[in-house]
Amino acid sequence: MKQDHQQFNAQFKELPAPLPVGERVIWQGKPNFRGLALRSFHIREVAIYFGVLMAWRLWSNWSHGAPARDLVMSALWLIAPAISAIAVLAGLAWLFRRAACYTLTNKRVLFQFGVALPMTMNIPLSRITNAALKIHRDGSGDIPLGVADGKRVSYLLLWPHIRPWRLRAPEPMLCALPDAAIVAARLSEALGGQPAPAAAALSASAHRNQVSGMTANTPSTAAA
Repeated sequence: MKQDHQQFNAQFKELPAPLPVGERVIWQGKPNFRGLALRSFHIREVAIYFGVLMAWRLWSNWSHGAPARDLVMSALWLIAPAISAIAVLAGLAWLFRRAACYTLTNKRVLFQFGVALPMTMNIPLSRITNAALKIHRDGSGDIPLGVADGKRVSYLLLWPHIRPWRLRAPEPMLCALPDAAIVAARLSEALGGQPAPAAAALSASAHRNQVSGMTANTPSTAAA
């Protein structure tokens, strides 16, 4: 167990405390930068917005008979804020990815996050009521976790590591995972639900599917 712990920590964040006797790390990873930037920080939408705005301004000036020089200048006035906005969002995505680390053990799921103030959230497997898997076009995937007494989960505090728009019953989410199908299979095994091949087969679907609705049999001393 100690050797496995050191092996994971060599690449990722060190766990906040040594694992108790009998607990072992099954998987550890980080969000994918591209997926985090596109889906959590919406860089694509921002780029499209500035592109439409630029096209509208060029058409408006051209329809009013503006000379070519004025058309170019009007476009340049929008390029600078567009690049700045995209650069800021990309920088934030990089910082949030750098600060994040997900760890799955045989007893709990740990979320390590926080750019300015590092925090850790422990979710015992016994409190996970269900898990889902969604694979995106870029190959990365999300695994939201239904948690018993989800009201204790803070949407704002955990963002972006949380399922979007679930405000009444927030669901922590392993987001933008480059190997989401593998993680789903290991999580399914840890929960004592469906066998690993069934969970891995979900990677062929572009819709959210149930991975496991069963809770683990092993107790946990950690709390969400």
